[in-house]
Amino acid sequence: MIILKSVTLRRSAKVLLDNASVTLNPGEKVGLVGRNGAGKSTLFALFNGSVHEDAGDFSLPAQWRMAQVAQEMPETDQSATDFVIEGDSVLLAAQGEVHAAETGDDGERMAHAYMALHDAGAHDAQARAQALILGLGFKTTELNNPVNSFSGGWRMRLQLARALMCPSDLLLLDEPTNHLDLDALVWLEAWLKRYDGTMVVISHDREFLDAVSSVTLHIENGKLTRYGGNYSTFEDMLAQQMELQQNSYLKQQDKIAHLQKFILRFKAKASKAKQAQSRVKALERMERLAPVLASADFTFEFKEPANLPNPMLAMENACFGYPPPEDSPAGTPPTVIVRNVSKSVMASQRIGILGANGQGKSTLVKTVARALAPTSGILTEGKGLNIGYFAQQELDVLRPLDNPLEHMVRMAREGLPAGQSGREQDLRTFLGTFNFSGDMVKQPVGTMSGGEKARLVLCMIVWQRPNLLLLDEPTNHLDLATREALSMALNEFEGTVMLVSHDRSLLRSVCDEFWLVSRGGVEPFDGDLDDYQRYLLDEARRVREELKASLKDAKEIVTQAPPPVQANRKIPANLKVLKRDQGRLEQSMLDRQTRKHSIEARLSTPLPAQEIGELGSELKKIDEELAACEERWLAISEQIEAEEA
Repeated sequence: MIILKSVTLRRSAKVLLDNASVTLNPGEKVGLVGRNGAGKSTLFALFNGSVHEDAGDFSLPAQWRMAQVAQEMPETDQSATDFVIEGDSVLLAAQGEVHAAETGDDGERMAHAYMALHDAGAHDAQARAQALILGLGFKTTELNNPVNSFSGGWRMRLQLARALMCPSDLLLLDEPTNHLDLDALVWLEAWLKRYDGTMVVISHDREFLDAVSSVTLHIENGKLTRYGGNYSTFEDMLAQQMELQQNSYLKQQDKIAHLQKFILRFKAKASKAKQAQSRVKALERMERLAPVLASADFTFEFKEPANLPNPMLAMENACFGYPPPEDSPAGTPPTVIVRNVSKSVMASQRIGILGANGQGKSTLVKTVARALAPTSGILTEGKGLNIGYFAQQELDVLRPLDNPLEHMVRMAREGLPAGQSGREQDLRTFLGTFNFSGDMVKQPVGTMSGGEKARLVLCMIVWQRPNLLLLDEPTNHLDLATREALSMALNEFEGTVMLVSHDRSLLRSVCDEFWLVSRGGVEPFDGDLDDYQRYLLDEARRVREELKASLKDAKEIVTQAPPPVQANRKIPANLKVLKRDQGRLEQSMLDRQTRKHSIEARLSTPLPAQEIGELGSELKKIDEELAACEERWLAISEQIEAEEA
């Protein structure tokens, strides 16, 4: 078990934990909560040994294996599958032992090493790694893509898959949902529920915490308090405690006022002097209770739109996708992702946009936001349409060297919404309503946290007084308080909302209808979010079964190869070495067959001419390598039969 006994933790001069004690039992799923800066990440650093307690005692079992998500961005040309497999430290150690045993030609050590390699799951490591990768939202065609070909958010998903691949007794997860879509989030919840080790997770997603945790640790004012139950249970218990504390405080204040009134009234009278003095001593002995100081939660509101066109937007046989690259040959068709959409967006609608990863949710939103043009069809905007767009990559669009005030001044110069003022003092005041005050208005955006950047983007959107809000994953860097403020503001907003989010609490509270982007189209989704979660799990199961069938077909191709041409290479006579080489060839052939299926699936979709040529060349090379591998495999098989005879 994990034990903290009278632990004090400091970061520079700031005391994060003061004489804190708590015990976490094996197998418990713990949600670690507290405001930003309270010390959650520092407590993680204590758990993983990066920092040590300044006072008190901390212990966890020495034999426990620990896994957590590496925070650095991986830069490697390894395939996604190989990168995730390397997260299995037990498998890597077993492979190292096999290599050492073979190098030393130690037969007994080799036998033990191969047994350990089998126990480590070498036979299904690739399948386990690819199941994790697919579960976190990657496509089957991306399983063998180089890690450095993915964007930052996708590389962090691979880091998460690598952590889940590692056998562990303690799993530490710090905001694991930040880069996930709803489909990947639902899959991750199901995986974590099956995890049988001890888990500690930091998250600002209340429904995720409710789903995966059974214990809540709360850090506040240097204290660490354990609550039995998930986040919702913790909230209820904390509210009850605060109410009791406040009632006790108010009763004590009444008693103090009564004693002071008696003292002031009778301290000058000789006949009452002793009673007055005893009350003075009673006041001195009284242990003063602190009032409940509710933190000033962040709140904001969207201004009333200047007008509300109805319909806001009309789509007629619209297709959404991406134009061909600039260097493509003339006549190269665009890449179409969503086809033949005929829908209207009406005033005051609240639309949640659902769909598995890669189906085109963001493409649809980008096109409505004018960031992309429709590949065909007609989009008709209502007169006076004013769009406020929060894109997933919006934080990267902010200028890191500019400060919040400069962002607002530049936006004011580009055009003033009706009723808005561009005076610097008015802009400063407006920034203050989003907690940008004092020196923060002159702080370079590049030095701010993700949450502060997201708040600045929200501030800029609110200032524009939009009548149509397009929000693509707006909560990725927001804490619980800011998410709650966003939910309240959206519910009071009089315009139209189109929302893509993995935050189910936000979707439930804001949206009253859902569109499902799936298999190249957009249709109404008649169920609720619970129905949608079941749909996503069914889709994930279908993809995994297709992958298993593909791997099985590849294995059958390996074992049903035609008779070989005798290889010229001299094959070693040692039976163990022959079988080892045969196994390696089988794995190599399986890898090539998997990649071949991926390329063939990719070629079945519309592609630029250059990419078709590159994939065709790679497919030809793989076929040649497979033929050579099959020839060697069969030659080795004959040698093994001869040795065994």
